[in-house]
Amino acid sequence: MKLLHLFNANLRREVNILKRYWPNTVSMLVTFYCIFLMMFFGIQIVGDPTTMETNVQYVIVNYIFWYLAMLAMQDIGWVVSNEATLGTLEQLYMSPMGAWKILLARIIGDTIVHLGLLVFLLLLSMWTAQTSLHLNAVSLLPVLIITLFSMYGISFMIAGLAIIIKQINAFLQILQFVFMGLTFVPLSVAPFLEFAPFVKGVDMIRKMMIDGAALSSFSVLDYVSLLANAAFYLLLGLLVFFKCEKNAMEKGILGQH
Repeated sequence: MKLLHLFNANLRREVNILKRYWPNTVSMLVTFYCIFLMMFFGIQIVGDPTTMETNVQYVIVNYIFWYLAMLAMQDIGWVVSNEATLGTLEQLYMSPMGAWKILLARIIGDTIVHLGLLVFLLLLSMWTAQTSLHLNAVSLLPVLIITLFSMYGISFMIAGLAIIIKQINAFLQILQFVFMGLTFVPLSVAPFLEFAPFVKGVDMIRKMMIDGAALSSFSVLDYVSLLANAAFYLLLGLLVFFKCEKNAMEKGILGQH
């Protein structure tokens, strides 16, 4: 019950932030829509006319998941960095729930809220490009949820780094381009990326949305790879976070800025 209240509180917090600071929310949506427009018109100019529709569909799916990757994997890193800057990081550790549970509830709530914005961007992009994608929620959601866990693992690693270093804004900005590369490069071009976080899940969802693949279209090995990837990075992320947290406490730098 306590965990449910914690999740509910953080979910309402994220909704209120988006509503209260609506100019920032609108500017964020406009920025990502403009990024899509630049990609879309770029393809129109230099792309192959015979594969134009498929290329546009790839751009839509990839940029949507780039947005999601940046959100899910940088969120609590920003939270820890900002809390340290404001001098309120130690207050998280005063809660009986534990800091990692608060951060996990916050990132899940943030993801759920922003998924609504992502759906809006997706539909707007499809309307702009005059194309359609296969949007079967029954097939997409299970793979998406599992993929998110590997993203959360990376997010906890970044949060652990933020506990030690505090200011990681420049590092997070560089990571945006790393996430873009992981999102845009398909496994057919770079099969070794299957071992990278979230790439397998994005590749499966891309096939569902563009080619109309169903859950039954994938092999047992595909699902084993997806689950193993999510479990590995989530556990690794938590271990790194706890190690950094312990190190900061031992050195007395948890609340230091």
